[in-house]
Amino acid sequence: MSQIPQAAIALAKRFEGFHRIPRSDPLRRAHPYICPAGYWTIGYGRLCKPDHPPIDEEEGETYLRQDLRTALAATLRYCPVLATEPEGRLAAIVDFTFNLGAGRLQTSTLRRRINQRDWLTAGQELRRWVYGGGRVLPGLVTRREAELTLLIADA
Repeated sequence: MSQIPQAAIALAKRFEGFHRIPRSDPLRRAHPYICPAGYWTIGYGRLCKPDHPPIDEEEGETYLRQDLRTALAATLRYCPVLATEPEGRLAAIVDFTFNLGAGRLQTSTLRRRINQRDWLTAGQELRRWVYGGGRVLPGLVTRREAELTLLIADA
């Protein structure tokens, strides 16, 4: 399998962050929280149960690598053309898949446009994925724009 693009790791860390560390926790561990889309999450955006034990940053990094490997495999399964495209394009869609899940990529018009190598229209499709909990989330708008920059860099 391919290596996780460094740009995908950077995007995930930039937009997920390792947060929800209570001041009262002397070990500086992340605790579960509900993300803006309404899901229980811990560390760098890993889905979890509400009673998940707190994790330290090293555990968060381990989870992030696991989740990005899963997202990479799904991205290449659904968008095989990305295997021969510049790494930034792959990184953009790996981050999208990590953020929203493989099922969303699998059924999307975004996937079709990527596999057609229609980068500009794929970018327009990417901009549509900014909703969480039924409303536009500013963080998702910023994240999609960062992904878009990588996706169309060589278009």
